[in-house]
Amino acid sequence: MSSPDEEQRSPAERYAAARQRAAEAATELGAFRAQQSFDLDEFQLQACRHLESGQAVLVAAPTGAGKTIVGEFAVHLGIAQGSKTFYTTPIKALSNQKYQELVEEYGADRVGLLTGDTSINSEAQVVVMTTEVLRNMLYQNSTTLDDLGYVVMDEVHYLADRFRGAVWEEVIIHLPEHVQLVALSATVSNAEEFGAWLDTVRGETAVVVSEHRPVPLWQHMLFDHELHDLFITPEDGRTGRRSGGPHSDPKSLVNPELQRMTLQHSGPPSRRSGGHRSRGRGRRDMHRDHRSSAHRGGRDHSEVSKISGSPAGRPRLNRPKMIRALDRDGLLPCITFIFSRAGCEAAVEQCLHADLRLTTREETQEIASRVEAMGWELPAEDLAVLGFDSFREALINGVASHHAGMLPPFKELVEELFAEGLLKVVFATETLALGINMPARTVVLEKLDKFNGESHEDITPGEYTQLTGRAGRRGIDVEGHAVVVWQPGMDPRQVAGLASKRTYPLNSSFRPSYNMAVNLTAQFGRRRARTILESSFAQFQADRAVVGLARDVAKRESSLKGYEEAMACHLGDFGEYAAMRRQLNDLQKDQAKARNRQRRRELVRVLAALQPGDVIEVDGGKRRLGTCLVVHTAPEHDPRPGVITEQGKLRNVTVEDFPQPPEVIASIRLPRKPQVKVPKVRRDLAASMRSAVHDRVPPRKNAPTAGFGFVEDAGGEEQVEQLQSQLRRHPCHSCSDREDHARWAERWWKLKKETDQLKQKIDRRTGSIAKTFDRVSGVLYDLGHLQPADPEQMPTADPVGEEWARAEFVVTERGQRLRRIYGERDLFTELLQERGTLSALKPEELAAFSTLLVYQAKREDEGAMPVMPTKGLSDATRTALEVHADLEALEKQHHLEPTSAPELGLALPMYAWASGQSLRSALEDTPLAAGDFVRWAKQCIDVLDQLGKVPHTPAKLSAACHEAVDLIARGVVAYSSVSYQPTEEDLIDD
Repeated sequence: MSSPDEEQRSPAERYAAARQRAAEAATELGAFRAQQSFDLDEFQLQACRHLESGQAVLVAAPTGAGKTIVGEFAVHLGIAQGSKTFYTTPIKALSNQKYQELVEEYGADRVGLLTGDTSINSEAQVVVMTTEVLRNMLYQNSTTLDDLGYVVMDEVHYLADRFRGAVWEEVIIHLPEHVQLVALSATVSNAEEFGAWLDTVRGETAVVVSEHRPVPLWQHMLFDHELHDLFITPEDGRTGRRSGGPHSDPKSLVNPELQRMTLQHSGPPSRRSGGHRSRGRGRRDMHRDHRSSAHRGGRDHSEVSKISGSPAGRPRLNRPKMIRALDRDGLLPCITFIFSRAGCEAAVEQCLHADLRLTTREETQEIASRVEAMGWELPAEDLAVLGFDSFREALINGVASHHAGMLPPFKELVEELFAEGLLKVVFATETLALGINMPARTVVLEKLDKFNGESHEDITPGEYTQLTGRAGRRGIDVEGHAVVVWQPGMDPRQVAGLASKRTYPLNSSFRPSYNMAVNLTAQFGRRRARTILESSFAQFQADRAVVGLARDVAKRESSLKGYEEAMACHLGDFGEYAAMRRQLNDLQKDQAKARNRQRRRELVRVLAALQPGDVIEVDGGKRRLGTCLVVHTAPEHDPRPGVITEQGKLRNVTVEDFPQPPEVIASIRLPRKPQVKVPKVRRDLAASMRSAVHDRVPPRKNAPTAGFGFVEDAGGEEQVEQLQSQLRRHPCHSCSDREDHARWAERWWKLKKETDQLKQKIDRRTGSIAKTFDRVSGVLYDLGHLQPADPEQMPTADPVGEEWARAEFVVTERGQRLRRIYGERDLFTELLQERGTLSALKPEELAAFSTLLVYQAKREDEGAMPVMPTKGLSDATRTALEVHADLEALEKQHHLEPTSAPELGLALPMYAWASGQSLRSALEDTPLAAGDFVRWAKQCIDVLDQLGKVPHTPAKLSAACHEAVDLIARGVVAYSSVSYQPTEEDLIDD
């Protein structure tokens, strides 16, 4: 069997390749290669050869290039050599998928699965697991590690994740030396740097990088009813296909016709061509070489991906029309990334309402039987709240959504059906791009920005590459297609930049945690632990960066000398004079800010004190509303009182609407509950207000008055006058070149500030990981989890001093408990256990309280603390908030990022669920999706299982933890697509 690359070789090259294959026939690579239904690509062969020679391997290749074949070869080697192979993944869904694949290949007796809530055949020769499970094994010196020969780390670029990325580095650092590592990564721009670090911590590591996509990718933009090529080939001015990897051909240019049309459409409505539609090259031309005449004949390409225009002239995506057009053009199946769970569900609803049907009769029957089979496995009483009927209808029509808020069985069924070609369209969030085997012919991006939890940010070139990498199924599609939907203000050059850049750097997110600190100290001692942490990729990158920073500092210091010479004055020390001017300027700015803060506080006070019936003037601020009548009060923390204008309009006013605090100019009596949403009522109230103003009706008693609270800073004014006097007396003040010297002084000061910041950055980065470890150890020492190995040699109070760096510590009994608690709130959890807070709770209360240890809302919870259903739970919650406040204060004292605060939004639903209520009742009056609830419920099970097994846990608490697990693990929470067969030794929590 010959590959396309081989057919392009010369006779001599083909002969050499044939000889190499003959030589390899007797090797394990030859045996593995013979078992495959396809020949391996050169980068796959290269990596496998390095692996068989005994080296660790880093493989960086585009999504869909087939890098997992190298991991599968590691499995083959392990079985052939009689050693174990661990295959780690970042998410449970990927672990489940890989487990099923390996079971099909090697049989269920040889393959095991370990995730936080699933344990199957854990002592098998091949075990698939989440990365956290392997990390925990290493810290616990698990016997499962015996005879381990290979570890495959799939999606290793996940170590950049700010929340979980440190786990990857912990595993890489702590794996026994004899274990061969296979690291599989998406294409990153600094693969060589990452490989160099692996070389230092794992021994000789081969770095294999491939940027070639087996299935060529075309880039398009959906604009004004048409699909346009993003790039053209300048030689003939025609749109041309892109010849390989995720980066543009250097001979390609951004389509100028597309640029012209988008620029024209982005202008004011009067400049847009009325009804005229400029045509780009359509889909018929793009597929002429391999599309059948039936797909091409007699159809205008404007049918493709139509967009219906809104009255304002801005385009609005009509998804059903877009999908039908893509279907007619042979571009399904497709994945449309929306970056919003609600958006994904709304898109499916839109397709259902449009009666979009994409499946054949046979496909419909197969999907129906599969979804009905899953439905029988789920509790009947929960099907309605899970939206089972609409989910089933959408699947039968060939459409589905895919996001983290879905129930795991729903999500897994979508993945299976799409991989088998039964589903044609999936609306997904970016989580789908993480390794799950769901390739498509086309990928559509509706936006180029996403919400990160705080604000909307543009996606990076690396994210664009990862998302569009799903387009083009190897062995099925001749080419893949990436489509970006044009939005007003979008520049085709922006999309071209995302498609062309190889700027996806892999940056470490590693930071020592409390659990890590006690585990390392217990295993290696504190001094050796510091040395181990200094070998992290984070420190490796920091040290490399220091070299460049030091070079920048040297350049700036040279420039500073030049600036000093330029600002020199023959009358005196101009540097001293410039410092006084800068001090005066800063003082005047501070006073202006103080006055603005005072004004704002006074505005807030006055607006919060307004009462219904007060009449004020809204004039001169952000808006000019004129005379207004207050109809709604507002709290002081959010002073936005509701008012009615003279025209009878209902508005909310804010501090931005007033240059100065308003005064009440009149007051009228209002009905107890005026129906201000009724236009006639508003008009009548506006008329009453005008009469009151005209008749000079006085304001009510105790109406707020402006000016209260303004205090002049006499001391600040006096300091300003003193500085101004000193400046006038300074010798340089009378220099004829004073302002010229001042400009050079200002440049010197800015450059000096930048230079000092760089020096501070160098100081922070030099040994930064070890310093953070010292601070973490300082907190643990203060709380009694660590103590000096020699009681007579107590360290100083400064945890980052030299004495601390040399000090040796041992782990106390409290620290031993902390060793078995994993998670973002590990120390917080141990503190609550030590305090006895958990032991006082009943099992259903403990189930609810466990949410405070794991739950993190997508947005910060607001409002007052919810009323807890029991006194015990209420007392425990108050204690938790107090413990966290004390811990946060201690962490700030040690200059550490505080542990995330406990969030209460899941406590009441979990209590209801653990008390036996239905899923519908538990989720009533909460914004939680059923899938989110199940996901967090499984994390609660994980932490409760950990707490029940912590050393020296009271028997009563251990029993309560196990009972709480049973209360949670019922119904949809207990359902899993993979058999759950736990043993006493197997449950290692992630």
